[in-house]
Amino acid sequence: MKNIAIIGECMIELNGKPFGAMHQTFGGDTLNAAVYLSRGCELNTEEQAITVSYVSAMGADPLSEGMIARWQQEGINTDLVLHDENRTPGLYLIQLDDQGERTFLYWRNQSPARYLLRHPDFNRIEQSLTKMDMVFVSGISLAILPDEDRSKLLTLLADLRRQGVEVSFDSNYRPALWPNDELRTVKEHYKAMYQTTDLALVTFDDEQLIWGDKTPEDTLTRLHNLGVTKVVVKLGEKGCLVGDTTHDNSYTVPTIPVETVIDTTSAGDSFNGGFLSCYLAGGSLEQSCQRGNALAGVVIQHRGAIIPKSATDVVTQI
Repeated sequence: MKNIAIIGECMIELNGKPFGAMHQTFGGDTLNAAVYLSRGCELNTEEQAITVSYVSAMGADPLSEGMIARWQQEGINTDLVLHDENRTPGLYLIQLDDQGERTFLYWRNQSPARYLLRHPDFNRIEQSLTKMDMVFVSGISLAILPDEDRSKLLTLLADLRRQGVEVSFDSNYRPALWPNDELRTVKEHYKAMYQTTDLALVTFDDEQLIWGDKTPEDTLTRLHNLGVTKVVVKLGEKGCLVGDTTHDNSYTVPTIPVETVIDTTSAGDSFNGGFLSCYLAGGSLEQSCQRGNALAGVVIQHRGAIIPKSATDVVTQI
């Protein structure tokens, strides 16, 4: 049995054109990854069973309860989702262009997840995390927190790593979430995060934007130098570049090109979920990347962050 805790925020999602047709659902980078990870776990044998726990804070309102119920239907353990009676979930609007690329508008300043570490029951979360095999966070998990809470989370993750919990991180950089888009602040926190990360699942475009990396190999080298043992650099339609210092090797894992891209909203999140479902079950980095690539390829052919489960079932056979 493997146990993974995914820390982050889920919001109400509106998908469509302003003052036009809107589809309402929910999503968030870490929650999306948790859903696709849980779906992928159905492939694994009993000896390789994985418990996926989502760690967040939600309101006590009907929308919050409805979202949590749907996570449970996806097989996600919600015992570590705290309730905040004074706040309601954040909201975001996705606008898509004709090529499937998206832009976002957010309303999340009073989101319960933003104040997760200040919740009076957060000490229960801290104790539970020590029993996990892996804890996964993203750059958005860090960005939404107030400064002092962000530092507290980094300290907590470092402590967990020293206790033998594997820490995984996706940089998932969103400039608008950082105060005044201060790149210096982003670099400071990301550097601290990488220094306590065992497995990095990053997108080259994000790393290039922050650090000015000229090539994916530059990203790989920089992260290894910061102490990250296993690095996966996602390259979109080109697949991903993988580096593992324990075996002193690096290689590219290609993906199958997708002719018709509908919506890239959850491409990286679904890759993470597919990758982790294989990796935690004992798959190699290469096998895990293959499943992540395949799942992302399916997801971007559908609209919305979380696509129907029937559409992803074929990917779990990888």
